[in-house]
Amino acid sequence: MSSAENRENGKTTALPGRAGPLVRGMPIHDLELAPGELCRGAADKLAAVTARAANAPTGLIHLAHAGRLWIAGGSRLPSGWEAIGPVSARSTLAGWVIEQGVPMIVTDVLTDRRVPADAPVRGAAIRAYAGFPIHDRNDAIVGVCAVLDLRPRDWTVGELAGVDEGAQACTAFAEQQQASAEADRQRRFLDALLDSLRTGVAACDSDGRPVFTNAAMRAIADELPADADLATWLDRVPLADGNGIPVTADAVPLVRALRGERIRDAELRLRGPADRPVIMLADAQPITGLSGEPLGAVLTLRDVTEQRRAERFARAEQTVAAVLAGAQHIHDAAPAVVQAVAEALGRPHVELWLVEQDALVPVARHTAGRDAAVPMPQRLRPGQGLAGRAWQTRTPQWMRELPGTTQTAQPPGRFDAALAVPICSGEQVHAVLALFTDSLDDPEEQLVALLSGIAAHLGQFLERRRADELALALTRTKDEYLALVGHDLRTPITSMISCIELLRELDPPTLAAESAQLLDVAARNSEMVRHIVDELLDLAALDSGHAVLAREPLDLSAVVHAAAEAAQPAAAAAGVLLRLAVEPRIVLDGDAPRLTQVVTHLLDNAIRHSIDGGHIAVTLARTGNDTTELTVTDSGLGVPPEEYDELFTRFYRSTRTRDHRIPGAGLGLAISRAIIHRHHGEIRMIPTDGPGARIAIELPARG
Repeated sequence: MSSAENRENGKTTALPGRAGPLVRGMPIHDLELAPGELCRGAADKLAAVTARAANAPTGLIHLAHAGRLWIAGGSRLPSGWEAIGPVSARSTLAGWVIEQGVPMIVTDVLTDRRVPADAPVRGAAIRAYAGFPIHDRNDAIVGVCAVLDLRPRDWTVGELAGVDEGAQACTAFAEQQQASAEADRQRRFLDALLDSLRTGVAACDSDGRPVFTNAAMRAIADELPADADLATWLDRVPLADGNGIPVTADAVPLVRALRGERIRDAELRLRGPADRPVIMLADAQPITGLSGEPLGAVLTLRDVTEQRRAERFARAEQTVAAVLAGAQHIHDAAPAVVQAVAEALGRPHVELWLVEQDALVPVARHTAGRDAAVPMPQRLRPGQGLAGRAWQTRTPQWMRELPGTTQTAQPPGRFDAALAVPICSGEQVHAVLALFTDSLDDPEEQLVALLSGIAAHLGQFLERRRADELALALTRTKDEYLALVGHDLRTPITSMISCIELLRELDPPTLAAESAQLLDVAARNSEMVRHIVDELLDLAALDSGHAVLAREPLDLSAVVHAAAEAAQPAAAAAGVLLRLAVEPRIVLDGDAPRLTQVVTHLLDNAIRHSIDGGHIAVTLARTGNDTTELTVTDSGLGVPPEEYDELFTRFYRSTRTRDHRIPGAGLGLAISRAIIHRHHGEIRMIPTDGPGARIAIELPARG
């Protein structure tokens, strides 16, 4: 039987056609029935016209899209029809039409075996049905136009033709629905794409009302209210230019783009998380219609904070490396080094401290954008101030919410945070780099990394210079040892050899008479050699750190009294009056035997240089809450002021000592200095008004 015959008798079930057509690429059996809302008013009218043409009480239009089958429009739908939830499309008559690709004519739902038992029409009391496929312009099936009746009926050819014409009329409507759905799909893809970008995107219409912001932009400006305008948006995002100057509303890139400008890579600054500045590069351009009419403008913001920070830090390290490459001494390089660090970080105060004679001394400082005349302490001990703590712990030290001073210096203004980084070589700290700032614009871990990198450059520089100085010192030491062997050791050894040779040559009677005297001479000279060797070994152990010093509480007053009492016989024999002015019970942490060694040497040295008698004054007193000072003053030969700096170096003997042939190897004061430095103290010569010499020792004392 032909297709035409099927339509004419009104009782056939279907017309032959293709099986299993694809609806936008998805098999129909995957579709589900769901109510639709796109252009419902127009679809309802089209369903009503089709129902009238077929003389049916109810018209219905289904559309298929993206794996879904939904009711696009209807006229006089039975009660409860739209409340039907999603069901399998294969349970519906519309799904059958789409799957078979031919019209479906049902005279009685209850007797037609093609109607599934769970079809929605059965629950809606529908008895008669006529549905025709809706084709698009490419002849693909995109929906179904159908009429329904609550009673069984034979559909006439004219009625079926009316439904067929309705299906054909739905083609334009279906295409419109498809276009709207496709536009919605593309918009969703575009929204998802823009939201996935780390670049902030914002657009406004021609009146300046924001119409779109992606997730990255909302993180900058928060969510905008529905009625927001451009002024509201700008209030939420206070902007500054690359120099930190606030940007006026008419100079904002999006506003300029509304005026027709195209902006590329305009640098902007705004406050980000933790109130740190964020650096953005802005692009903006106008949006125009087909005829050139203004539609709005679009703005993009790229966060280049990390890039700019990396560039600043790299410039600082390159500058420091270049400065150190051309410097001969740390004092020559230090000013340029601290300036490079200060300028790279922007308006901080930077200090460089050098370890000299067991104390930190300031080498250079730089305060960007402020008065450079910043007072600084002349020295710091381990643990004193921020720099002293970094030296003592050999680790970076942070200090936040500072008081009005930096504790190591007093730069003008208030600083909110500080960081000190030790400059090390192995386990030894050579210097400390300290940074003070009134705002932490950079993450703390990155500041530590920068200063640690620069500290590594400085450490390598200091290590190279130290190696050079050690090489020179080794050369000098060789010469000094040669002089020592040539004079101080050769003289007693020669004397001992002479005594031995005499003892060998003497006849027994003479040997018995003179051997005791010759052995005494040899013994005195061997003791002199042993003393020099002991002092050399002691000094070497102190300098290398192999000599272990105790750190125990001791009474320095008792140490001084004991040493003075031991020196009293020698003083009396030399006609020297020994006077003490010692404050009682001054307690400090240290090594009592080693400090006794220092006091004993100073007293012995003063007695030996008081060749015409005289007096020696020993004083010990507190000079502050945490310091004490010991002075030994004699009225002897004294030391020329120009020799003060060399007096504590090994093997050095002053001109007056040599002129008066006072014995000694020039090691006692060098050993004393090494011991005092190991106690974190200082020993120095102090000028006197009259004859004689005065040596002062400053040591940390317990509070």
